[in-house]
Amino acid sequence: MSIDMYQSTIPVFVKMLCNLSAILDKAAIHAKTKGIDPSVFINYRLAPDMYPFSKQVQIATDMAKGCAARLAGLEVPSYDDKETTFADLQARITKTLDFIQTVTPEQINGQENLALSFKIRGTEKSFIGLPYLLNFVLPNFYFHITTTYAILRHNGVELGKLDYLGDF
Repeated sequence: MSIDMYQSTIPVFVKMLCNLSAILDKAAIHAKTKGIDPSVFINYRLAPDMYPFSKQVQIATDMAKGCAARLAGLEVPSYDDKETTFADLQARITKTLDFIQTVTPEQINGQENLALSFKIRGTEKSFIGLPYLLNFVLPNFYFHITTTYAILRHNGVELGKLDYLGDF
């Protein structure tokens, strides 16, 4: 039995990025109704050595667009990482969704053994398609979305598990 690389990537990314977008909407509403400066959330981090909220969203979108592009043999879109508002982060999510939804099953399926090499924080890393997806991309993608959720939840935004999971 083989894995369907497309079904394991694009639909998963779309669902979770849409859930993340809805979570950001709730955070923006919470900030407005409670009179909280949204930058409190955007810059918040759970620990001093962790990335702030904005970077968590940036990395989640980077994981999705990077994986889709690399497995499809496309250039990875480059974003400036300058988002400072909920609207900026929503635009980044939308831009990512727009890109990944152009990738077709034919471009990704069959890439289980694709050799990949690229830099991560200045260090060249090599991967093979399926382990890249299962052992690097998906854990990172979920980690950063979960951390985004946790930052907001920690700061009083009324979120529950179904906000994270979305419709199923």
